[in-house]
Amino acid sequence: MTPEPAGDLAGVPDAFQRLWTPHRMAYVDGHDKPKDEGSGECPFCRAPGREDAAALIVHRGEHAYVVLNLYPYNPGHLLVCPYRHVADLTELTTVERDEVGALSATAMTVLRRVSSPHGFNLGMNQGAVAGAGIAAHLHQHVVPRWAGDANFFPIVAGTKALPQVLGDTRELLATAWKESSC
Repeated sequence: MTPEPAGDLAGVPDAFQRLWTPHRMAYVDGHDKPKDEGSGECPFCRAPGREDAAALIVHRGEHAYVVLNLYPYNPGHLLVCPYRHVADLTELTTVERDEVGALSATAMTVLRRVSSPHGFNLGMNQGAVAGAGIAAHLHQHVVPRWAGDANFFPIVAGTKALPQVLGDTRELLATAWKESSC
């Protein structure tokens, strides 16, 4: 994909080139967002009923599972989701909360082995106003980070370059998870 020189476009010319990413419109338009907050529309409730590869599930635990983010910030961006449809951390049982934490730690171990990130962002966005894309179903983000991964590209072009397709990333992580002694 070749950037388009901005000087040839209508309007006030600037120094930026444009990289068009029309495939991102599905995310911007909310294509995969549930129509309501119930479990029937929830992608985190539906995913465990599908095959792992099709649902991008990396690992299934007893009370929670690990899945690749469909719209990742970085390659290997994982989500740790309880099976139960709850929106808030305070709604989890102690056992569920412990497993979400343990799976998050194992996710970090597996990602370190597979792709050697320099650090991680871990977090939960509680509520739509706090940035939760799917606020009705709690999920923990495990985002691997590398020195220099936050470059100009996402800011200027509104695009994140991901060097590996999600299916390949899922297979790599699922295999490493099975081999993990964690």
